[in-house]
Amino acid sequence: MNKKLTPQQKIGKKGEEIARQHLIMQGYEILETNWYFHHYELDIIARDGDELVIVEVKARTSSSYEHPSEAVTNRKIRFLVNAAEAYIQQHDSNLDTRFDVISIVFFGDNFNLEHIKDAFYPTI
Repeated sequence: MNKKLTPQQKIGKKGEEIARQHLIMQGYEILETNWYFHHYELDIIARDGDELVIVEVKARTSSSYEHPSEAVTNRKIRFLVNAAEAYIQQHDSNLDTRFDVISIVFFGDNFNLEHIKDAFYPTI
C-alpha cells in the first residue's frame, strides 16, 4: 500500500536522509533507521567509536515559528529513552549510549544542519 505523505512527513523523511548522510560523512556506522518498539520510534541508531548514538532528527521549513530542537520535549525524551533501553536489551549492547539531536531547517532547496551531541541525558 502506497500512502500519500503529508508535506510535513516529506520534510521529515528528507531531513532524516540528510542527517543519515551527515553521520556517514562524520564516520558513524548506521545500525538502524526508523527502528520501532511498540509505539516508540528511534530515527537513527548509529555507532560512533565505542558509543551507541541515538539520534533524533527534527526538520522544519524556515516558515516554522520554532527551532526544530524545541520539539524535543521532556515527554519525547522519555519515549526516546524507553525505546533506547528496549534496543539495548534486544541487541545485548554494552556500549555507552549517547543521545544526539540533528535539527535541519530548510530554506527552499537549501538547508542548515545543526548536530547537537549529548543533547540530553536520561534521568534516573
